[in-house]
Amino acid sequence: MSADWPGTIDTEALSEGFVEQTNLLADAAKAGNWAEVFSLLDSHDALTPNQWRVSGTSWFTPLHQAAWLGASAEIAEQLIRRGAWRALRDARGDRPIDIARKRDHHHLEDVLNVREPSPRELQKFAAWDHHLAALVAERTDRLAPVKIRPLPTELVAIEQLTELWFRYPGMYGGFGVSIHKNRLFVESWSRVVDGSGQAHVITEGGFV
Repeated sequence: MSADWPGTIDTEALSEGFVEQTNLLADAAKAGNWAEVFSLLDSHDALTPNQWRVSGTSWFTPLHQAAWLGASAEIAEQLIRRGAWRALRDARGDRPIDIARKRDHHHLEDVLNVREPSPRELQKFAAWDHHLAALVAERTDRLAPVKIRPLPTELVAIEQLTELWFRYPGMYGGFGVSIHKNRLFVESWSRVVDGSGQAHVITEGGFV
C-alpha cells in the first residue's frame, strides 16, 4: 500500500483552508468527539487519520489521541481501517501503543499492537533518516525554505508501505520512498522542470 507523508509543518506553505481543516480535526480528536473526527475524515479527501495539527508541537494524530484518552477499541479500529499508522511516533518518540501503556489503557493493547523494531533495525533506520534528510536538503536547496517534519523510514518498513510519498511545497513534485532488498530507494521530480527526475539508493553508508 502506498501513502502520503503529511510532513509540511509550515502554515505559510499550505492553504489556509487545509490548515483550518487540520485544526478542526485535531480539536475534535483532542475532545474525544469521534463522530466529528470521522465526519471530517470522510468529507475531506485531503485529510487523513495520520494528520497532526500543522502548527502543533506534539504531532498527535487522532490515533495518538485515542490512545491518550483511552477511547474504545472500536474507535481505534475505525481509525486504523481508515489508514491510521500504528507505527507513527509523536514528537516525543511515542507510538499510540506506547501512550496507551503509559496511561494504563490496557484494553487498547491488542488493537494498537505493532511490530517492535530490533535495536539493529533502529540503528539502520536512524542512518537512513540521516541520509534521506541530507538528500532532501540537497534536492531542495534552491527553493524557498520550508519547515518540514523529516520522513521516518521506520514507518515505511514497519507499516510495510510500498511507497511513502512526500509532496514538497514549491517543488511541484516531491519524493517517493520505498524499500527494496534492504535498501532505501528514493525517486524525486518536479513537474515544472524538464529532466528533473532523479533516483537514488540509500544505504547506512550514504546515498548514490
